Amino acid sequence: MADSMADGRTRVTWTAAIAAQALPTVAELNAGLLLSGNPPNSLITPDGLIGFEPTTGDVPTDALDSTFDTVDVGRISFSGTMLRLKKQTGTDTAYTTLGVLGVAGFIVIRRDVTSTTAWASAQAISVYPVKSGEVRDLAPEKNSVRKYEVPLKIYIAPSIHAAVA
Repeated sequence: MADSMADGRTRVTWTAAIAAQALPTVAELNAGLLLSGNPPNSLITPDGLIGFEPTTGDVPTDALDSTFDTVDVGRISFSGTMLRLKKQTGTDTAYTTLGVLGVAGFIVIRRDVTSTTAWASAQAISVYPVKSGEVRDLAPEKNSVRKYEVPLKIYIAPSIHAAVA
């Protein structure tokens, strides 16, 4: 078995509507705003897919007379979920769409397939129902493009192990 490379193998889109969260259609995904997977026009910075890693809480199950601390599986949570994006000149659809406080939609992430490969039936994806927080314009840096961050609140349980219908 070989290692799965990360570079160039993550596709991210934002879409306003998905009928079946665990099985979005190719048409629903194509109707979305492609944030990565369209080089050189991809908008997410290399370190810009932030906080989409779940944490599982512990539920203590031991008792007063236990001699070993036992735990069971607790709640799944995400923290610090956001996108770091490159600001565009002229019309910046991502900035004007995601930069609206409370805008609801879905972030869809596909990994382990070349990012430029079109959405196709049976591809493994993760679907996150999100609402945007207040956009944060980042301080300028030398030798850099202008960047901003959009905090994302996952307000409904995501479909981490979804597939394209």
